[in-house]
Amino acid sequence: MSKPSFDQDAANLLEDLIQRARRAGADAADALLVDAASLSLSTRLGQPEGLERSEAGDLGLRVFVGKRMAVVSSTDRSPRMLAELAERAVAMARAVPEDPFCGIADPDQITRDWTDLDLLDNNEPTADELIAAAKATEDAARAVAGVTNSDGADASWSRSAVTLVASNGFAGGYGVSRRSLSVSVLAGEGTGMERDYDYHSTVYGSDLESPEEIGQRAGRKTVAKLNPRKVKSQAVPIIFDPRLSGGFVGTLCGAISGAAIARGTSFLKDRLGKELFGPGIRIVEDPHVRRGMRSKPFDAEGLANHRRNLIEDGVLTTWILDLRSARQLGLSPTGHATRGTSGPPAPSPTNVYMEAGPLSPKELMADIKQGLYVTEMMGQGVNGVTGDYSRGAAGFWIENGEIAYPVSEITIAGNLKDMYRRLTPASDLHLRHGIDAPTLRIDGMTVAGM
Repeated sequence: MSKPSFDQDAANLLEDLIQRARRAGADAADALLVDAASLSLSTRLGQPEGLERSEAGDLGLRVFVGKRMAVVSSTDRSPRMLAELAERAVAMARAVPEDPFCGIADPDQITRDWTDLDLLDNNEPTADELIAAAKATEDAARAVAGVTNSDGADASWSRSAVTLVASNGFAGGYGVSRRSLSVSVLAGEGTGMERDYDYHSTVYGSDLESPEEIGQRAGRKTVAKLNPRKVKSQAVPIIFDPRLSGGFVGTLCGAISGAAIARGTSFLKDRLGKELFGPGIRIVEDPHVRRGMRSKPFDAEGLANHRRNLIEDGVLTTWILDLRSARQLGLSPTGHATRGTSGPPAPSPTNVYMEAGPLSPKELMADIKQGLYVTEMMGQGVNGVTGDYSRGAAGFWIENGEIAYPVSEITIAGNLKDMYRRLTPASDLHLRHGIDAPTLRIDGMTVAGM
């Protein structure tokens, strides 16, 4: 396999820090270095409003003394500070209670081979290029008939270099980059104004949609929301726009996180190996998507990660585990650890998507006499312990299989266990966000309106 190149000087720095920690009394240690740079700007009504550039280097050290652990971080890489950092970390570890599940990977658990996922675009845009892109995006949105004002447009770029070294022999790193464009505009006047937005983020600038596409889409979405109506409370089929549907996949990932399962705080804690969705539903995780928004060649504990089906033919196949949660549950880790420099690892997914179904969105709603097409949701009304789901929503009313008129000031409710079972995916899957799903239909949800 071809490995992504990483900064050997950074690896040497971390190795030296780990050796300092070992000399100070640590039984084991790992260290993470993240060097990052970013450039972002905003425009409103054609004029630049803000320009920010930042560069930062954060270093984190995690040490173990027996079954006691401590994490310290710093932005100072001087030899004096590194010595103090190692000594302070060991002193902290000796003072905290034991954790029987903490610890780095055994040498036979770490990966020593991984592939380059093409996650770093070395083309850094200039401030003038970002200003031009943001201005063009806003201009395209404001040019849509019916748009009356703008909240502005944003363009940004970032690049990070990640290096991880551990006393078990692991040493690796990779670079990641991001480009994004977004715009938010308003339509209507006075109390009849509506707002909407659009955006796109990619690893490579060359993969970013054009400012005209993003801006025009934002403008059309905003104008379409004008003159919304209210609807009566009822139980109807609900269609979820792809901009929102990935949220159901994200909620699933949170509910099958090893940390939640070990605490017993997930509504899915007893559902491993059981059917959650209808037959044929598959949800895939793939950390090795080239230029993927959440891709990475290995996890934050130096373990290999792999493509897997979280849901296969409707059945839940796995938990999402880091080393600690795997030990708590008496299972093998799944390579899902993620971490920053100031805290310990925690389980988290990479690229996850629900596979598309056979029906187009239009076919999916063709038999709906009365229903709701949701394009916006508000609030965080998801109970992770019970699965109860209740959120504010806006979108469009469906009559006889067609979009009829915009609606707002409504609440949708159900329980995720029932919602998963009644869920049907359309054929329009696009991998845009890192956690994605096509247009979704869920029957039998409650709409609370007038």
